[in-house]
Amino acid sequence: MKRLVLAAAASALAALVVPTASLAKGASEATISGPGLGDGIKLAGEEASGGGTLMLLAEYAGFFPALFQTSPNPMLTERPKGSLGPRYRITYAMPGPDAVVNQLRQDLYPYATPEPVTYMKPGQAYFGSEKTVGGWYISGPSLKNQLVRLGLPETPPAGNGFDAPWPILAFAAFAAAGATVIVAVRIRRRPRPATA
Repeated sequence: MKRLVLAAAASALAALVVPTASLAKGASEATISGPGLGDGIKLAGEEASGGGTLMLLAEYAGFFPALFQTSPNPMLTERPKGSLGPRYRITYAMPGPDAVVNQLRQDLYPYATPEPVTYMKPGQAYFGSEKTVGGWYISGPSLKNQLVRLGLPETPPAGNGFDAPWPILAFAAFAAAGATVIVAVRIRRRPRPATA
């Protein structure tokens, strides 16, 4: 009887472990895109040669706690304070059942101060009916160091990459329109030379 109970318990445990192991495989590939990266940086998944690089990046970027509910949960619901700097994006290809491959997107702020930050939108679908937990993740210097080794510059690229908030854009548009009106009024009020 003891053997029967042990066999049943082992079977139940195996049934729980096998799906978890297939979920834990992670992405089959990923692409990092953003300012100054052109076509982006492509990374092979765990099964391919060099796939350990993607797994290490996923670890540093908080990919797994953004994907699965973990305890303790390091994900934050509120955007961290401080400057985020330019936004990059990691797009992960997540294979699932029936040869369906889902694209999961994680925003990446490697130049955020004081530490690099990532954000994954909650509710992204993968592996059939699974949904991402999502949220903000504060990483450590290892994330930026890994990204620099992969090809990101040590310091943020000059110029583009910062997301300007809409009030600043609205103010700039309003100021430009106002300046245009003032110039047009002044040109119209100029005295014209008399014609004979």
